[in-house]
Amino acid sequence: MSVRFAHVNIVARDWQRLAQFYKDVFGCQEVPPARDHHGAWVERLTGVPGARIQGIHLRLPGWNGQGPTLEIFPYQPPGPQPPKSIHQLGMAHLAFVVPDLEQFRQKMLQHGGGQLGTVEQIRIPQWGTLTLVYMTDPEGNIVELQQWE
Repeated sequence: MSVRFAHVNIVARDWQRLAQFYKDVFGCQEVPPARDHHGAWVERLTGVPGARIQGIHLRLPGWNGQGPTLEIFPYQPPGPQPPKSIHQLGMAHLAFVVPDLEQFRQKMLQHGGGQLGTVEQIRIPQWGTLTLVYMTDPEGNIVELQQWE
């Protein structure tokens, strides 16, 4: 078997609200069943005493039902919440290529998201023109929107 990418996890305060945001804005589809993991094996796996993980996987758009998922889980007990910034160490953002950046920017704002900086357009030789902006989901996770021409 060859290596394949499986999923990205977002630890959420309100997994149902955050999952609905990604379904409403990007058309992500639920991959049943909803998860409810707890017990000794979860504590051993995570190293978090009393850990309970509930949530859902969402199929990311553009993969014809077979691609990677966005896993949205809260942890009980919750961990610390450091402030998020685009230049923090580690994984910083999710990126979506969209057909109409302004439409998706507005859609994110209408569904409780925010905007970090300005919309920018750059020319990349041999690739085309890229329009992009950094946004946030309702829990402050950073999402990059890209539109290529």
